[in-house]
Amino acid sequence: MSDPQSVKLALGSPYERLPPVSKARISARIAAIAESATLAVDAKAKALKAAGRPVIGFGAGEPDFPTPDYIVESAVAAAKVVANHRYSPTPGLPELREAIVKKTKRDSNYEITADQVLVTNGGKQAVYQAFATIIDKDDEVILPSPFWTTYPECIKLAGGKAVEVFADESQNYLVTVEQLEKARTPNTKALLFCSPSNPTGSVYSPEQVKAIGEWALKNEIWIITDEIYEHLLYDGATAPSIPVLVPEMADKTIILNGVAKTYAMTGWRVGWMIGPKDVIKAATNLQSHLTSNVSNIAQRAAITALTNDLSAVKKMGEAFDRRRKLIVKMLNEIPGIECPTPTGAFYVYPSVKGVLNKEIRGRRPSTSAELATLILEEAEVAVVPGEAFGPSGYVRLSYATSDEDIIEGVTRIKNLLAEAK
Repeated sequence: MSDPQSVKLALGSPYERLPPVSKARISARIAAIAESATLAVDAKAKALKAAGRPVIGFGAGEPDFPTPDYIVESAVAAAKVVANHRYSPTPGLPELREAIVKKTKRDSNYEITADQVLVTNGGKQAVYQAFATIIDKDDEVILPSPFWTTYPECIKLAGGKAVEVFADESQNYLVTVEQLEKARTPNTKALLFCSPSNPTGSVYSPEQVKAIGEWALKNEIWIITDEIYEHLLYDGATAPSIPVLVPEMADKTIILNGVAKTYAMTGWRVGWMIGPKDVIKAATNLQSHLTSNVSNIAQRAAITALTNDLSAVKKMGEAFDRRRKLIVKMLNEIPGIECPTPTGAFYVYPSVKGVLNKEIRGRRPSTSAELATLILEEAEVAVVPGEAFGPSGYVRLSYATSDEDIIEGVTRIKNLLAEAK
């Protein structure tokens, strides 16, 4: 009897007759994503430091304080509990979701229920899942610029199109309803809203927030609002939540938040989404296949953070406020640099247009990206260029670093730019 395989080969197979198809190694969807510019700058600064260079980094957006001891101690205790070694519900530990409900009422005066909460692996996962859950192919998302570098990439991954609306320093980087209306089309599905802002530190007034919420309501547009910097406010600024000022928007608002910035817990990776129940259920289904539950140890630490008072947060905020005033004053003393005073977060976003196209040590930077490279190589100071957040002509500096580093770093920049001619 003939071997079945040899008969098959003799007769030929339709699969064997197909010509080989050349396929790209990386999918077009992933290849189109840009690297996180802020993380890239931070990594380069750290690599230079490791090589013995005295680099001062203003790149990373994370508090330089350690996580408060009482939070760390609760995580140590949680690590010894066997139940925390196992899988837990995808949307988050029930105790944490309930803590987020109470925290949201305490801090925002916004009443929600636990089934409106999904705990995520950091704020970035919440951003991605928010867009992935409500955005379809060719939907447009209005994106106020300057924007956090991750937003447009998440919109792109969801199949949507980011429509940038730029507000410069003359507007304190705050877009108007008129600008939003001009950008609106029949394909507009959502608006990304971030106040206090990364990268500018600008904060919308309650009147501006309400006007934007009412505009979105009138035009049936979703709002994805990032409230991660809600507790980092100065000079009497407030950051009211959109569905509090415009309650009718509750059914079309997704709130993003987390413990990273408020409690100096960037590495713990605990964020969350708050939204309509059907949206949260859909996002939970996605997360069940993507990552499942967040680390139970980190969740237990987050419970401790949210259920205690804000005294540690206030102490960190006082240090940020002092550094804010220091860095703004020093930057505005540099000819050609204009730095608005931010009232939130821990960033400054000065215009450097006044020093572009001038000769500095034999080079003539024409963009903020070229200027940032020059500053890193010649002054050994790392800043993030404006191209990471929108148009050229600006740089972002994080003042979540020591007073000494602010003084030394900005002095180096000042001395370098003094050579401009």
